[in-house]
Amino acid sequence: MSGGWDSVRSSRSRLSQASSLSSSTRTVRLGRVQPQAPGHRTIYCNDREANLPVRFKLQQLVYVLAFLHFTPHVVNAIETEHDAWTGGGTMYKIKSWDFSSDLLYPSEGGHERGNSISTTKYNFFTFLPKGLFEQFRRVANCYFLMISILSMTPISPVNPVTNVVPLTLVLIVSLIKEAFEDWKRFQNDMVINNGLIDVLQDQMWVAVPWKKLQVGDIVRVKQDGFFPADLLFLAGTNPDGVCYIETANLDGETNLKIRKALEKTWDYLTPEKAAEFKGEVQCEEPNNSLYTFTGNLIIDKQTLPISPNQILLRVSSDFLPLFLDLFADNSTVFQGCSLRNTEYIVGAVIFTGHETKVMMNSMNVPSKRSTLERKLDKLILTLFGTLFVMCLIGAIGSGIFINSKYYYLGLDKDAPTEFNPRNRLAVMSLTLFTLITLYSTIIPISLYVSIEMIKFIQCTQFINKDLHMYHVETNTPALARTSNLNEELGQVEYIFSDKTGTLTRNLMEFFKCSIGGEVYGSGVTEIERGGAQRNGAKVQEVPKSKHAVHEKGFNFDDPRLMRGAWRNEPNPDICKEFFRCLAICHTVLPEGDESPEKITYQAASPDEAALVSAAKNFGFFFYRRTPTMIYVRESHVEKIGKVQDVSYEILNVLEFNSTRKRQSVVCRYTDGRLVLYCKGADTVIYERLADGNDDIKKVTRAHLEQFGAAGLRTLCLAYRDLSPEAYESWNEKFIQAKSSLRDREKKLDEVAELIEKDLILIGSTAIEDKLQEGVPDCIETLSRAGIKIWVLTGDKMETAINIAYSCNLINNEMKQFIISSETDAIREVENRGDQVEIARFIKGEVKKELKKCLEEAHHYLSMQSGPKLALVIDGKCLMYALDPTLRVILLNLSLNCSSVVCCRVSPLQKAQVTSLVKKGARKITLSIGDGANDVSMIQAAHIGIGISGLEGMQAVMASDFAIAQFRYLADLLLVHGRWSYVRICKVITYFFYKNLTFTLTQFWFTFQTGFSGQRFYDDWFQSLYNVIFTALPVIIVGLFDKDVSASLSKKYPELYKEGIRNVFFKWRVVVTWACFSVYQSLVFYHFVTTSSKNGKNSSGRIFGLWDVSTMAFTCVVITVNLRLLMICNSITRWHYISVGGSVLAWFVFIFIYSVLRENVFFVIYVLMSTFYFYLTLLLVPIVALLGDFIYQGVQRWFFPYDYQIVQEIHRHEPDDNTTAGLLEVENRLTPQEERSYAIAQLPRELSKHTGFAFDSPGYESFFASQLGIYAPHKAWDVARRASMRSRPKTSKKN
Repeated sequence: MSGGWDSVRSSRSRLSQASSLSSSTRTVRLGRVQPQAPGHRTIYCNDREANLPVRFKLQQLVYVLAFLHFTPHVVNAIETEHDAWTGGGTMYKIKSWDFSSDLLYPSEGGHERGNSISTTKYNFFTFLPKGLFEQFRRVANCYFLMISILSMTPISPVNPVTNVVPLTLVLIVSLIKEAFEDWKRFQNDMVINNGLIDVLQDQMWVAVPWKKLQVGDIVRVKQDGFFPADLLFLAGTNPDGVCYIETANLDGETNLKIRKALEKTWDYLTPEKAAEFKGEVQCEEPNNSLYTFTGNLIIDKQTLPISPNQILLRVSSDFLPLFLDLFADNSTVFQGCSLRNTEYIVGAVIFTGHETKVMMNSMNVPSKRSTLERKLDKLILTLFGTLFVMCLIGAIGSGIFINSKYYYLGLDKDAPTEFNPRNRLAVMSLTLFTLITLYSTIIPISLYVSIEMIKFIQCTQFINKDLHMYHVETNTPALARTSNLNEELGQVEYIFSDKTGTLTRNLMEFFKCSIGGEVYGSGVTEIERGGAQRNGAKVQEVPKSKHAVHEKGFNFDDPRLMRGAWRNEPNPDICKEFFRCLAICHTVLPEGDESPEKITYQAASPDEAALVSAAKNFGFFFYRRTPTMIYVRESHVEKIGKVQDVSYEILNVLEFNSTRKRQSVVCRYTDGRLVLYCKGADTVIYERLADGNDDIKKVTRAHLEQFGAAGLRTLCLAYRDLSPEAYESWNEKFIQAKSSLRDREKKLDEVAELIEKDLILIGSTAIEDKLQEGVPDCIETLSRAGIKIWVLTGDKMETAINIAYSCNLINNEMKQFIISSETDAIREVENRGDQVEIARFIKGEVKKELKKCLEEAHHYLSMQSGPKLALVIDGKCLMYALDPTLRVILLNLSLNCSSVVCCRVSPLQKAQVTSLVKKGARKITLSIGDGANDVSMIQAAHIGIGISGLEGMQAVMASDFAIAQFRYLADLLLVHGRWSYVRICKVITYFFYKNLTFTLTQFWFTFQTGFSGQRFYDDWFQSLYNVIFTALPVIIVGLFDKDVSASLSKKYPELYKEGIRNVFFKWRVVVTWACFSVYQSLVFYHFVTTSSKNGKNSSGRIFGLWDVSTMAFTCVVITVNLRLLMICNSITRWHYISVGGSVLAWFVFIFIYSVLRENVFFVIYVLMSTFYFYLTLLLVPIVALLGDFIYQGVQRWFFPYDYQIVQEIHRHEPDDNTTAGLLEVENRLTPQEERSYAIAQLPRELSKHTGFAFDSPGYESFFASQLGIYAPHKAWDVARRASMRSRPKTSKKN
């Protein structure tokens, strides 16, 4: 029998079945279409024609059928395009309909999108309209469009070209940036879509591009190849129908995962056999759930359930567009999900293109706007208001000025409407619009594009390339995945952090265990050492035995269990069950040689690998697995020294998930014994234990608390013997649940509950997860910066508290408020089993505890030197505390605490806590995590940080910034975040200043022109002011200005508090700049106009309007550029080049322009031939900047910012004095002199800081306290300190 594309046979019956199936599960209401997706779809393998209806979404079918019903003569009306109506569905071109057959039979002239994907935002036809739409979503651009339109009307005093050209330039720059980013995405799409894959055609494997794949095709994927679509695994070259895949691009995990084909399809491996495969797949509709799949395979009239273990997801590079959005490198295209350790596999295509699970997950990170950007919108609105007031004043003045007595100005009854004294209302209205056009420069046209450019370069050149945030071990640099939130990094007040993999290394080591009520393991953890050190106790280190083993995943030392010694323990049978549970109950894959020294374990989590490694070292070596068998090499079971290979048949695996919090395996021994092994969290295991054995339960619980206090991660192990009858009865229910197409996961959980009961407790394991390097120091530094850190973890309370202690989050000086559900009163109520009473009682207890803690907190805060506060709350109490009636109390208590630890919390609760502070306290929040369970928390915060760790890449893909280690957070926030905040604030306020100054000179001129709207400056002067003459210097400041160095930023983290308080972008700062704008504009206008009244050129003629305005404009350009230098803290050659280049650009322009333009013909040459020009050019900028100079001096001397204090401390190089000399000098000083000298000797760093040479005595009270030196704030301490500094030097010479 032939197969493939050339074997397409008539499938009318299948099509009619599919149509009837769809119609039975969809409803359409007339008047308003409300389509409902069917519960499942049917896919026909190896039959393209039968699958045609599958490629249509319901919405498109409704529109097509309705359209053809009313216009049957139209047959070629629908094009392939991305459908915005359905949130990203696909619409297809339909040609040559055969109405005599069926509406659902398009001929081969039809075109389908197939398996091609597109991650671009635009195409050739939509780029311009859609790109312009995106640009005009900004209020400022809409404003300038309106101004450009007004400038084309007769009432405009300026040439329309002068407004259109700058707007066009800004739009072109923005569109070029959009085009560049979209072109990168397009190139990546082309690489993906044109990749080759073997497809079955006429009983042969033919290489075709990925984009031509369609649902139902049979494909072959070779070793190390990538899956081009979501595939149903049919057959593979490995025995027992298994294959191994790596899903690094899906979840970042490099460990191999096993997939097993259904036994019924193992034979379809060759092209001849594969052509015979005609199965039907009934499965769920396409969705974004990566780890679930519900479906059945119908073959030979037999229905077989399909699980996620038979599905191979398309993951090759579909996630790559997420990284390519801004900054990724194309060299990383083909990394990700691939076939490993298998020669090739054969699969059937289930979902293609944008319907694949990965593409349905490939959504952009939620769009976030920085707080500063939202405040900028308020400033723009304020400028709009200012503009309207200025225009209103001019309009009213125009209505008053227009009078018939000025007949010589033509203001009579025959005058045009805008100057007709008889219609003053029309005069005022038209003047209003005229002045709006004239004063349009008050809104900076290049502000947004400049800020975008600055942020983009900050990310790509500074953050991404910072070697201080580069992790050498994993070759991982920092990655800014968005450039919208740079300055937000400088204002963070609350950090929400995961624990495992974020604060800790996520490198698990089996450290201790409890078996049958006995503790084994003699090691001491880092947290135990830290706790003993805090309490002043000495740690009793037990010397390691000569047989101690320390390898990856295993750091255990206890001779009672090693080398078969467990046989001599009081409970050897329980030990044997313990070790077998570790060796059997898991999903680990062995790789490499089957020897204990060379084998490696590929596990879904580091915990599982550590447990299997522990079993190996205890003598139960798991070395091989097949889909149905596990092979264990057991030592010392029958007698010490004897080794035997034992196989266990795996009948069922009840997998772990965040809801179940446990994993179980049903296995059959070689002697027929049926056993259920279960491991999981202590809370869920204890609920399912059989009655009796209370002593071992109580002792093991005490051991769990002991392990938790040592900062160890714990699991409980249990087992249950099963009778064959009970198992068979249960297994039937399990198979039915596994075959269900609806609510399969829920039914499987319900069936699991039937067998996971009456368990016998074996013991518990304790795994150590060490802290990451530099975490305690980083947290201490961030705390000094005024940042409050909350830890949100799923671990037990004891573990979370001890981790908090070890990383300096909590200390003994703090007052701790602990709200726990593990109290005797709550346990007593829980034992009764009444869920309503339990909920009511716990809520009441939580409310009482919250109020009590809040009262105590207010008491401690009212004390002058009260302790810092810390709150610890578990997930069960947090669930009730987040109730709307208690949320406010929880928020008030939490905000008064320096540290908060939430333990036993779910991913949803993490997001809820983050949102509580974000929305309730209106504080800037940052969430940091490394796993999929942290994604909701990361996206809920203002800023999301993903750590590229061992738990996968989900957190990174959902984040705004990605780093490799928690300690790099100090550099990201205190250095880059703070610099970005200070720079952007300067850029915005400077833009505001320079545009207001320029516009006000025009405004003052209006008063001398009868409010007629006569322009003061030439059109092109006004247009190029923002675009050329003042554009580059402010960008340079936004990129290179640096108030203190990176090392000083981390040495004095208190500087970060200025960003939290938003010191540099308050309304007070804006008003200050506005005052100087008013002052300088008055200087520019009145000094130049007044001094030019009696001025004459070389030919004896007085200066005209264009002479005066050119002179004033020259002064404005020079002054605002010099003013920019005055606000710089560090000046580089780029500052000189940009400022000098801008001034030079003005002179080059006017030299050329004054030759070409009639109204300013030879103006600059005439001006430069007079002494008046040079005198004005010297005096006007000096007078204009004199107020700024005095203000900055007074402010720096008497009211210094924190960074200015640091600048003064580190203004000079360190004195070259020896230690002996310093001691000799200090012995000769008086106590007051010692204080001054100690302050003078604070560490310094060579810096290129510029600014005024005004010393700032205020730094003493700010920093001297760090060295225990008393330094009250005295305004006139400068001279005395200088004299004290000189006295030791004189003394030393003597």
